[in-house]
Amino acid sequence: MTNFQRARSEEQREMRRQAILDTTAAMLEEMPIGEISLNELSRRVGLAKSNVLRYFESREAILLELLDRAWRQWVADLPALARPDIDQDAPASRRAEQFAAVIAGSLAQRPVLCGLLSAQAGVLEHNVSPQVAARHKRAAVANVADIAALARQHLPELGDGAPQLTAAMIMTVGAVWTHARPSPAMLAAYEADPSLTAFKLDFATALQDTLATLTAGTIARASA
Repeated sequence: MTNFQRARSEEQREMRRQAILDTTAAMLEEMPIGEISLNELSRRVGLAKSNVLRYFESREAILLELLDRAWRQWVADLPALARPDIDQDAPASRRAEQFAAVIAGSLAQRPVLCGLLSAQAGVLEHNVSPQVAARHKRAAVANVADIAALARQHLPELGDGAPQLTAAMIMTVGAVWTHARPSPAMLAAYEADPSLTAFKLDFATALQDTLATLTAGTIARASA
């Protein structure tokens, strides 16, 4: 860009980083992850591609930071969402269903986070340096620990299985999100042959059912 001026202060550099992140976040509201390119991002943010790469080493590094940001916000919001919807006096089986409903319902309202989680292992954790990968994984471990603590608060019956349950839940989110967003070809196949619609998933319903099963199974294993 001919009008590009190098950021001279740490404050200016941080403003550039935030502009790149915010622009990418806006693009995620418009298009799937696979369609986001550094060329288009550079055009929208008003920087040359080489200058974008001064702040982030790759497209995937930008998306990983956005995943961390969205994940932290979700974790911060969860306690207030869970408190009124989980009856602490209910049996463990009922609380497990309620906990699963809170998780699934909150994620259904966060399609960008779900999309990023679905691409985490297969796309976002590639084409990044070990330093970026380690920083992201440390943040992910902290987020899983926070959700596990919340799960144990409402379901003490989980015992030491809470972290394993939470990690499995996060992997499940990505898998269900992917399967609940079929390609145009699959949608056409469902329309042509209604018998195939048994494989057509509603994200929130499928996720809630799967998480409830995982939670009940973890409680059963802990009690055994």
